[in-house]
Amino acid sequence: MSPRPRQASDAEILMAAFRAIARIGPARVTLADVARDAGLTAAAVVQRFGSKRALLLAAAADAAAGHTYIFEGVRRAHRSPLAALLGLADCMTILGASADAVTHTLAFFQLDLNDAGFRAHASAGARHFEAGIRALLDDAVQARELRKCDTARLAHALHATLNGSILDWAIRREGPMAARVRRDLQTVLDPYIRRSRRATTASAG
Repeated sequence: MSPRPRQASDAEILMAAFRAIARIGPARVTLADVARDAGLTAAAVVQRFGSKRALLLAAAADAAAGHTYIFEGVRRAHRSPLAALLGLADCMTILGASADAVTHTLAFFQLDLNDAGFRAHASAGARHFEAGIRALLDDAVQARELRKCDTARLAHALHATLNGSILDWAIRREGPMAARVRRDLQTVLDPYIRRSRRATTASAG
C-alpha cells in the first residue's frame, strides 16, 4: 500500500507561494512551482485552490492581514512607541532576503493595481497598516516622545514614505534595505520628535 500523500494547511501552501513568488516572480510562477516548494503534488494544489489566480488572490488576502503580526512583533521588540515606528524598517525584510526577491515581491503587489479583486485586498491592507502606524504615533505622543500633531496625516505620510523608500531601494540597491527605510522614516519623523529624544533615536538608527 502506498503511503498517503502529505497534507498541508492553506497557510503552509500560501507561505510556499510567497517563497516561489520571491524566487521567480508572479508572472512566471506556476502551481507546480508552489507545489514543489510546499512538498506537495501539483494536483494537490490545484484541488485546494483550483487556479493560479485563485491562489494568488488567497496570497493577496493573507498579505493584507499581515499587519497584525507585524505590529504585534514590533511592539514586543520595542518598549518605546517611537523605537517601534523606526523598527518597522527591520520588518520589511519580510519582502525578501535579496534585492531580486524584494523586486519579485513588489511585482506581486503591482497585481493589485490592475485587478479589482486584488486591489480590494491591497486597499484593506493599506488601511489596516496605516491604522497600525497611527496607533504607534498616538502612543508616542502620549509617551511624550513626539509633540502633539495630526497623527492621521502623519501616519499617511509615513506609510507613503515606507512604500516609496522600499521601491527606491529596489531600484538603487545601495546598502541594506532596512537602513535606507529607517533613515527615511527618521527624516519624516524628526520634526515631530521632542528634543530630549532626538539623540536617542539618532543613535538607535
